Amino acid sequence: QVQLVESGGGLVQPGGSLELSCAASGFTLAGYSIGWFRQAPGKERDGVTCINTRATRFIDAVVGRFTIHRDNAKNTVYLQMNRLQPEDAAVYYCAAVKYAGLLCPLVPHEYDYWGQGTQVTVSS
Repeated sequence: QVQLVESGGGLVQPGGSLELSCAASGFTLAGYSIGWFRQAPGKERDGVTCINTRATRFIDAVVGRFTIHRDNAKNTVYLQMNRLQPEDAAVYYCAAVKYAGLLCPLVPHEYDYWGQGTQVTVSS
């Protein structure tokens, strides 16, 4: 059974850091594009960053603050978020798709498998 499980969310003050994890089971992440998405209340689910075997992509709003990396031995992808701001607060989801393109996609409808999400709250 294919499953993605996010963890690492929580409450952090503005300027703080969090590391989210996306652990996969039932398949091997190494052959997939993995994306991180976020959804704030009343807003659409938006792409944040993604990674495949060739490259990573980031939206402009997180460049220089967020990084993504994968640990194939642990079948896990990590999202390191630094200098968090209130506008980063959302439920964060990871997603996976077997994708052979040069660039991983940053749109939700391109992804086949989703985790349940983890809440990130940024507040003083």
